Amino acid sequence: MRTHRCGELRKVHVGQEVKLGGWVHRRRDLGGLVFVDLRDRDGIAQVAFGPDAPEVLAVAASLTPETVVSVRGLVAARPVGQANPEMPTGEIEVRATAVEVLGPAATPAIPVARGKGEELAAEELRLRHRHLDLRRPELFRNLELRHRLLQRARAELAALGFLEIETPILTKPTPEGARDYLVPSRVHPGEFYALPQSPQIYKQLLMVAGFDRYFQIARCFRDEDLRADRQPEFTQIDVEASFIGVEDVYAVTEAVLVALWREAGHEVTAPFPRMPYRDAMERYGSDKPDLRIGLEIRDITGLIGPESGEFLRAAAQRGERVRAIVAPGGAALSRKDFDQLTEDAKTMRAAGLLWAKRSPDGVTGPGAKALGPTMASALGLADGEAVLGCVGADAVVLPALGRVRLELARRLKLPPATRHAFVWIEQFPMFERDPETGVLVPMHHPFTAPHPDDRAFLASDPERVRSMHYDPVYNGVELGSGSIRIVDPALQQQVFDRLGLTPEEVQQRFGFLLEGLRAGAPPHGGIALGFDRIAMLLAGAESLRDVIAFPKTTAARALFEGAPVPARKEDLDVLRLGVAK
Repeated sequence: MRTHRCGELRKVHVGQEVKLGGWVHRRRDLGGLVFVDLRDRDGIAQVAFGPDAPEVLAVAASLTPETVVSVRGLVAARPVGQANPEMPTGEIEVRATAVEVLGPAATPAIPVARGKGEELAAEELRLRHRHLDLRRPELFRNLELRHRLLQRARAELAALGFLEIETPILTKPTPEGARDYLVPSRVHPGEFYALPQSPQIYKQLLMVAGFDRYFQIARCFRDEDLRADRQPEFTQIDVEASFIGVEDVYAVTEAVLVALWREAGHEVTAPFPRMPYRDAMERYGSDKPDLRIGLEIRDITGLIGPESGEFLRAAAQRGERVRAIVAPGGAALSRKDFDQLTEDAKTMRAAGLLWAKRSPDGVTGPGAKALGPTMASALGLADGEAVLGCVGADAVVLPALGRVRLELARRLKLPPATRHAFVWIEQFPMFERDPETGVLVPMHHPFTAPHPDDRAFLASDPERVRSMHYDPVYNGVELGSGSIRIVDPALQQQVFDRLGLTPEEVQQRFGFLLEGLRAGAPPHGGIALGFDRIAMLLAGAESLRDVIAFPKTTAARALFEGAPVPARKEDLDVLRLGVAK
């Protein structure tokens, strides 16, 4: 039905007869002339309808926005002075000889394919009419980039000898740190499948089976509270390999990420720097530090002296730490800025924020007296700088200052030192305490191998044990997570014991994994990269919803189709289920 796409026409096509199909983007009626901007996936072409074909002109004059039409005509150069340099097709127009309405359109519920200066409709309205919103060129470019990134990842991993293997979507509940989506079984009343939070156990079993190198563009599901960078269903690039160590996983991952960034038009280099988890927390207050900015956190407990505030001296005697950030240019911040930064610290459970700033008149601010002249001098506070600190336990102070650090960079408009800052965060703790119950839980998942140097502490001091877990981070955003896995069934059982799982729980939840490990498991490990997040970053989008064709809202609702919905009684009866009131 078409000889060309609208967006591909250029001066080289002048004199050719073409047939186009697309949507009426805009119509301009000049009396005896009608101009229609015809839009398809590749772009827009101007179609001119003149008085030499009155029947065709009459149809053109009646066309409404978003009507789907077929146009036949001759490609001609635009008259002198009428070229549009802002359009790739701006040097030509199609002089129509025939037009046919293929799909009449009702008045669009939202503006479509906005131009410069046009405001978007509210996001919920756009999600409700997603079929119209997807006609925006920005969203098409995002999804086209997503397609290219997927193909590039597949090609890169296939070239490295990885096999693409699909794992089940209907599986059993696994402890991945979030709630499972459950699917009732009709043929086994009272029993449920779970949608996978990841293919973790399956990919380990593929290594046990001898497939050596596996990858999958995996659909995963987590029933958790949402944010701009989370969706209840998401896509990850899932990778696992045998007879490898950490360096091998890093090399494969870096090869894939460098290829993806290159596909999006960015040249980045590997290897990426590495940083232990403890260093990341102490220097940046985050396990996903943005290394484009400085503002490192300093431990200033040792600078506390007799002239320092009493509460600082008391905190040091209790074994608490005083940590601070020295911010160049921070003295220019207003009292309101410091108040808001204090609130940012409090949202991370800090008691408050100690701050002072230095000007030619000296050190001023609420924290000046507490610091005292000796401490302020030891900090090396220069004119125009400010110091912002917190007092307390590391578990509170470091994340609080990590939040303050990012807000400071934003308020001071600090220029990034580089566009692309990759880093591997490694040597995470293997266990942590649940903040509500105090129960020992895995920081990531229970299949991560302990660091060889710390294995002796597994029984006596489990919180001291580092794991063989690693996360690639880019510009302060975690791109994924991975680890070297436990392959010794006795060690895996020991980890389950440390987590307080009974033999019955272990057998019921992980029996098939232990059975596989007992069959002879090679050393293996892997990684899962958050593909939606990568696509969002490379597209320069503000939200994951801008790189997913049909996303959910932050309330986990699909507005376009209206899901979720109450189940019909007859469907529940078949499943032998009821809904509690």
